[in-house]
Amino acid sequence: MSKLTVDLDLVQKYNVPGPRYTSYPPATHFTEEVDRGALMDEIKRNGQSDRDLSLYFHLPFCETLCWFCGCTTVITKDKSKSALYLDTVEKEMDLMGGLLNPERKVVQIHLGGGTPTFLEPDELRRLGEMIHSRFSVADTVEAGVEIDPRRLTKEKIVALQDAGFNRASMGVQDNNPVVQKAVHRIQPLEMTAQAIDWLRECEFQSLNVDLIYGLPHQNVASFEQTLDEILALDPDRLAIFNYAHVPWIKPAQKILERATLPAPETKLEVLKLCIEKLTSEGYAYIGMDHFAKENDELAVAQREKTMQRNFQGYSTLGGVDIHAYGMSSVSQAGGAYWQNQKELPDYEAALERDELPICRGYLLTEDDKNRRQIIMRLMCDLGLDYAAMSNQLGEDFETAYQSEIESLDDMVDDGLVTRTSTGIGVTDVGRLLIRNIAMRFDGSRVPAEGKEPRFSKTI
Repeated sequence: MSKLTVDLDLVQKYNVPGPRYTSYPPATHFTEEVDRGALMDEIKRNGQSDRDLSLYFHLPFCETLCWFCGCTTVITKDKSKSALYLDTVEKEMDLMGGLLNPERKVVQIHLGGGTPTFLEPDELRRLGEMIHSRFSVADTVEAGVEIDPRRLTKEKIVALQDAGFNRASMGVQDNNPVVQKAVHRIQPLEMTAQAIDWLRECEFQSLNVDLIYGLPHQNVASFEQTLDEILALDPDRLAIFNYAHVPWIKPAQKILERATLPAPETKLEVLKLCIEKLTSEGYAYIGMDHFAKENDELAVAQREKTMQRNFQGYSTLGGVDIHAYGMSSVSQAGGAYWQNQKELPDYEAALERDELPICRGYLLTEDDKNRRQIIMRLMCDLGLDYAAMSNQLGEDFETAYQSEIESLDDMVDDGLVTRTSTGIGVTDVGRLLIRNIAMRFDGSRVPAEGKEPRFSKTI
C-alpha cells in the first residue's frame, strides 16, 4: 500500500462509541441467564468434531498495575501464586479434555494476561508440557506470548522457546518518560531493545509491538519520536491502540483524569501521523489499529482474503474453534460463546467442586451466525462480494440485507465505501472506520440484559 492520508474532519464525524467485533454478537450480550443445559450440549457436540483448535490461556498476574489497563488482572508480588494457579488451570484442562476429540489438531496457542512472563522459567516449561501432553499440537503451530520487558530475563525467553513458543507480542505503549510516569509504567527504550534482542537470539519468528495513543502528556512530536524509535527496532507488526477510557469498568483509570489527557484533536493528529508514517515505511494497514510488513503472513492473508478475526484480534487461521483456559477467558466454538469466572476465588472454587468454571455465555441464532459471517468478511476482506456472500449464507444477500446496504448511502458519499452491482468495497480511508461500517450490519444493538451497552469510541 502506498502512503495513506487521513481526513481528520471525516474521522471526527464518525468517532462514536462502538464494538470492536472480536466476537459477534459483542461480549456485552453474554449473559448469566444462558440456558446452561443447551450450552453444555453445544460444547459437548462441538468437542467431538474434527475442527482445528486455537488455545488461549489467561495468566492474570502482574506485579504492578498500569493505570491505563483494561485487562482482567491480579496484582501481586507473591510469586507462589502462579504455581498454584497452574494447578487450577491443569484441572480445568483435564475436565474439558474429557469432552474433546483427542485427534483435534492444535494450530494456534496464545498466552495472554496479565503478564504471562510473571511466571518463572520452570513454570513456563511446565505450562508447555501441560499443553503438549494433552493436545495434538501441529508442527507448524503459531504459538504466541504477550511479554512485559520490565521483568523479563533471557532465561524466561529460553524457557518459552523450550515450551514451543515462537511468536511474541510486546507492550511498549510509549517511550516518553513523562508519559510512562503518568501511567505508572516505567520502561526505558533500552529495556525494550534488550528484550527484542533476546527474542531474536532465540529465533522467535514474529514480533509485534503494542503502542497506545491518548495517554497523558502525549503530543504529536513526542509520539513521533516513540514511533521512530520503535521502527528502528524493526518489528514485524504493530498494534497502535486508542486508549479506551472506561473508568466505569476499570476505576483505576480515574487516576489518569488528574493528568493532562490529550485533546480529541491531538489524538486524531497522532493517529494520522501513525497511519501516514507506517504506510510510507512499508507496513500494510490491516485495518482498525493493526499494521504488518507487506510480506508478513497477516498482510498476505488479507490480500488473499483468508484472514480471520477473533478474541485475539486478526488471525491468519480460519475454521478453528477457540478453547480458552484460566479466569475470565472466553471460548468460541460452533454456535456458542462461554466465559469463565472473572474473579480468581470464584474460578478456583468452581474447579474445587469439579465443575467447569463457566459464569456466562451466549447461544447464537441463525441470524447471529449470518451477521457474524458478514461482519467477519467485511472487517477482514475490506468488502463484501454479493455472490460469494449469497453462497455462504444460503440466501440472496442483496435481498436479505437490502436495508443494511442502503444504510451505507452517507458512507458512500463520504468516500468510505464503494457500491457496485456486485458488491461493497471499503476504501483506504474506510479501513480506519471499519468498525463504523460493520455497525451498519449489526442487528444486536441492545444486549440480552436490556441495557444499552457502553463502548469505547471507534477512533
